[in-house]
Amino acid sequence: MQVMKWSVIALAVAAGSTQMAFASSQSESKGFLEDSTFNIFNRILYQNRDFRNGASNGASSSANPAGYREETGLGIRLLAESGFTQGTVGVGVDAHSLSSIKIDGGRGRNGTGQFATTDDGRGDDTQTEVGGAIKFRVSDTVLKYGNQMTGSPVFATDDSRILPEVATGTLLTSNEIEGLELTAGRFTGLSSQVRTSRDSLGLTEANIVGASYSFTDNFSGAIHASDVEDHFKKQYINLNYNLPLAEEQALNFDLNGYRTNDDGQKLSGEVDNKIWSLAAAYSFGAHTVTLAHQRSSGDTAYAYGVDGGGTIFLANSVQFSDFDRADENSWQVRYDLNMASYGIPGLSFMSRYIRGNGIDTGVAGADEGQEHEFDFETKYVIQEGAAKDLSFRVRSAIWRANSAMNDAYSADVNDFRLIVEYPLSVL
Repeated sequence: MQVMKWSVIALAVAAGSTQMAFASSQSESKGFLEDSTFNIFNRILYQNRDFRNGASNGASSSANPAGYREETGLGIRLLAESGFTQGTVGVGVDAHSLSSIKIDGGRGRNGTGQFATTDDGRGDDTQTEVGGAIKFRVSDTVLKYGNQMTGSPVFATDDSRILPEVATGTLLTSNEIEGLELTAGRFTGLSSQVRTSRDSLGLTEANIVGASYSFTDNFSGAIHASDVEDHFKKQYINLNYNLPLAEEQALNFDLNGYRTNDDGQKLSGEVDNKIWSLAAAYSFGAHTVTLAHQRSSGDTAYAYGVDGGGTIFLANSVQFSDFDRADENSWQVRYDLNMASYGIPGLSFMSRYIRGNGIDTGVAGADEGQEHEFDFETKYVIQEGAAKDLSFRVRSAIWRANSAMNDAYSADVNDFRLIVEYPLSVL
């Protein structure tokens, strides 16, 4: 890992002598107000998680608890981003307001991850969170401090419900050399998707570093590492290669891998895991067929969440399961269809099947765990007119497992989601 890390940086620095940009982003700044943007993003999510075979949803203490969770919510995001002031050092600010409104969901049916739970066991009717960050730019390097959404493979805020997680801290991003991006950050707070407090996930302190480099137009690599104090230390590597074959035909190979070990007080418990995935995708015209293999080893499952619910850049992390249990081996086959080639732009379909086995459930004398999941997705985005970019998406997952996994992880479940999104660009 150390040798590869320095090899990537050395290559990037050498390449930089001939790839330096003629003009930096800061030198082309138009000004604080002139480069400002203001966007409103609306998302409606209906989710039904139906637990099979008479299982309880675990969200109610009543004598006859429901066997499913069902909620509908509206998320409204106001996102304002200023430009940078002109000069050697540009200064700007970002601000956001995140609001959730419960449309439907009662006591005993809550727990889909959209709303906080009130004292009487219901989802909270409304919640609002506001935040902001100050940012500085020199040349092509940006330093941002405050509340922000992040997308690092070792620290990524989740956006799988009506509102995203929000991190509090400092992030430095540098793109001084063409093709090379360097990042470093320190975060001390992380709010969940259902809480408005600055640190509702129990984050102590997370320090991250990373480097990604495009060796050619078709080949790139990345190395990232994090130290989440008193939880775990994590390293990540990625290689991505795209091989053009013919007109409208290509092969893509994507390798992702993590190594995670517990740290300090072990607030996330014992953690000892290595996990990697390799996906190969063949695209031809409107069609893409993907095969993926994922393998987990070590004494425990992959650990994430306190470092962001999106911190799992693996091929078999899908709608319900991540297929990341201890000693789990999993395979995926996937098919995507883009209907633009058939005269219906904006319409797409996806289906996939993933199967995992060999799982160590941690229960003495129990059989090895097995699980499989079918996913189906249909999405349509309106292409023009007053409702341009309004999208409708249907996602359905059917997850089944043997009794060992049912006891250790979850009852069998059908997960259905209807998502309506409408982005509006005001400025």
